[in-house]
Amino acid sequence: MKRSILIAGSFIILCSLNSYTANHFKSETDSLRTLYSKPVAEWPRPDVDSGIKYEEMQALPKENAWAEGMKDPEVQLGKLMFFDPRLSRSGQISCSSCHEPDLAWTDGRRVSLGNDHLQGTRNTPTLLNVFIYGGTYFWDGRANSLNNQVFGPLSAHHEMDMDTALLPAKLQAIKGYDSLFKTVYKSGISLNNISSALTAFEKTIRSRKSRFDLFLQGKDSAFTDQEIKGLHVFRTKARCMNCHYGTYLTDKQFHNIGLTYYKRKYEDLGRYGITKDTADVGRFRTPSLRDVAFTGPYMHNGLFPELEQIIQLYNSGMIIKPRPELENDPMFPKTDAILRPLRLTLEERNALVAFLNAASNRPIHVNRPSLPK
Repeated sequence: MKRSILIAGSFIILCSLNSYTANHFKSETDSLRTLYSKPVAEWPRPDVDSGIKYEEMQALPKENAWAEGMKDPEVQLGKLMFFDPRLSRSGQISCSSCHEPDLAWTDGRRVSLGNDHLQGTRNTPTLLNVFIYGGTYFWDGRANSLNNQVFGPLSAHHEMDMDTALLPAKLQAIKGYDSLFKTVYKSGISLNNISSALTAFEKTIRSRKSRFDLFLQGKDSAFTDQEIKGLHVFRTKARCMNCHYGTYLTDKQFHNIGLTYYKRKYEDLGRYGITKDTADVGRFRTPSLRDVAFTGPYMHNGLFPELEQIIQLYNSGMIIKPRPELENDPMFPKTDAILRPLRLTLEERNALVAFLNAASNRPIHVNRPSLPK
């Protein structure tokens, strides 16, 4: 009899707990949906450290840079060269070899693969929204303009391996290019004009609007409950908006998040290689999170194939302590002060992934052009 009473009592308690959990979840979900159905200016303030001048999230501007750009002869010329392997020394590698439109303008590899099947040391960044970065390009910011950035891959031995001084004459020998350049530029084929046309084309490579943009514009039905929770975690407990904010979800700055691998395999000193300032050891540019679901593998070294791994990385706090023999090493990388353990639950981590997926949309399919002869 007593055993039956105990079993019945346990069952009642269990049912009560399940009911409480379900009601609590429903209450939290309804509360978050109510909060985020308001205009963005009325959303809960993000958890951002003092001194960081963040910008509020915004929808992508109403534009169609791709369609408009394709009407421009300069952009059309840049597109032709972007897909043309004859810009490389071997005639086998084009810009699109590492920036494939169907792979969100990346290559899907851990690190780039180029001339003579040589591997680079860094992951190929997407060209989506490359126009936003102003005066710093590449992971380490070594190019000060998009025009100058073009020459890096063209000349690098493990990429296109082209002696750029010889490139104008090489293109001039192709009759189709000679006439196209003269149509666009009075001066004809030159390195500066080659760079200008490629840059004009790259500026048209932009994200398409995602469900995130619809949600930002007031269509709260565009997001599931899990995605709204992920948005809330992104803004608050996960502290993502310390670096990822504004329209393109990036501060366009450089940070050390603990992936320098100092004195180990995969060592990469990041921006220090450009500035020689020890404060820049291990710092890399913050990438945009627009379309991030399609731009993996992730980080400058491409060592992380899944978004879940990135979230777990930040969840740990990335507190890197030096080995005893490195304690007094002035070069030992110091992780950014904004990093700290987050203690995100599995439910919160999954919600973050759901939100990032919702902020992503596949780029348009691009047909490869017929090349000049």
